[in-house]
Amino acid sequence: MNILHIMYVYNKMLEDPSYKPAKKTYIFGAKSASGYRRAKAIIKLINTVAERINNDRRVNDRLHVVFVENYRVSVAEKIFPAADVSEQISTAGLEASGTSNMKFMCNGALTMGTMDGANIEIVEEAGKENAFIFGLLTDEIKKIEEEHSYNPQDYLERNPGLAKVVEQLIDGTYDPTHQLFRELHDSLVYGIEGNRADVYYVLADFDDYCRAQDEVEKLYADKKAWAKACLKNIANAGKFSSDRTIEDYVRDIWHLKKVARPVEGSAFAAPKAKKTTKK
Repeated sequence: MNILHIMYVYNKMLEDPSYKPAKKTYIFGAKSASGYRRAKAIIKLINTVAERINNDRRVNDRLHVVFVENYRVSVAEKIFPAADVSEQISTAGLEASGTSNMKFMCNGALTMGTMDGANIEIVEEAGKENAFIFGLLTDEIKKIEEEHSYNPQDYLERNPGLAKVVEQLIDGTYDPTHQLFRELHDSLVYGIEGNRADVYYVLADFDDYCRAQDEVEKLYADKKAWAKACLKNIANAGKFSSDRTIEDYVRDIWHLKKVARPVEGSAFAAPKAKKTTKK
């Protein structure tokens, strides 16, 4: 969704030179197992779009895309304190947990995300007004699936700009062979390998995601309000400590009984080792 939105903004900037969104650098960090074909295609798309945008003088003064290779803890330690926004955009109901969003929060980044995983707890602690929440809720997705009522074409017809972005996956704009990103296109529009189209509801959430991006720009323009929201996140990040998490697991998941730690000098304490002096 993120890269489709970047393509969407890029198109708008080319079509309307007067359109000047806030200056942004989008940072992607990801890995893919060798057999995860579609994930590798997404990484290829990100890098292909990045190469195009970063070398286009018409837009690269305010739009930049970076893909961090071999994303790992040592790299994340540099990104967390540098980021203004933490994008946690999993489909509602599919992300069991998550820790990166907590680390971003501790460092003052504001969360943009769905009501999923740890995003829910972040909003509870810092307040929904200090985050950018978008997208379908778990109950709404469940209802759609029960009714079998999802049709990607409805969203493409409703938003010509989105339809253009999806078509650019196969029309030669980013790939002269028309094949590199065909599976991504078909998975969104038609469904492949026995799965229905757009299993992660990317197209359904896209317009609301754009709305959330606009909210980011609006708040960022107000430096005082942005700083206040950052401080609210930092000040309310205490819940996400490892001590509290382990305590919750012990009580709610593992149902373990606590064992008192022996006090030094008690009958249960291990005897002290005797010191010997070598003569």
